[in-house]
Amino acid sequence: MRKMLLAAVLLGSSGCNWWYNEVPSPDQLMHVVPWFDHMIQSKAVHPYQRTDIPRNVPAGTVPVGGAEGDWRVGDPSAAFPMYGFDTLVANRTVRPSFPASGSLRSGEELYGIYCSVCHGIRGAGDGKVGMQLGAPPLLTPLARGRSDGYLYSIIRYGRGIMPQYGDKIVRQDERWAVVDYVRTLQGAAPAGGTN
Repeated sequence: MRKMLLAAVLLGSSGCNWWYNEVPSPDQLMHVVPWFDHMIQSKAVHPYQRTDIPRNVPAGTVPVGGAEGDWRVGDPSAAFPMYGFDTLVANRTVRPSFPASGSLRSGEELYGIYCSVCHGIRGAGDGKVGMQLGAPPLLTPLARGRSDGYLYSIIRYGRGIMPQYGDKIVRQDERWAVVDYVRTLQGAAPAGGTN
């Protein structure tokens, strides 16, 4: 009986060592699965440490660094939410001052990526997709007469057939750069037409 008790004690005490020394920890599993071991270094692991990632936060919360107001109208819970924006707020929207940033993409670059497929390279509404959808030219007297805040709001929220691009051009200063580039296109085109 003593031998069996001694064997049970020895086996029990050595069993803990076996468990802790031989069985891999769940923390070590990331080295076993090949695609998992580098995920800890991914930018997505710490999404709130970057300012250029859009976040869906609870309504009414404000980030520590402040936030841009929301003048969107529409039902975000709809299956296909069609947003618009408050035109009065859009027309009163003015460009804030931004600190200098080295990662700012140019308005021309962003326009070429997101806008030219519909509005055309020079803003004449002759983009490959735009001609099929009926995208308006940006060189008309109506478009020229819109306020900068209105153009900014169109980029951010979309309107009509134009989808919102605020979730793609997430930085405010880059959205304003697109507005500036549209104004450059308008300035380079004849005042009365769309060519």
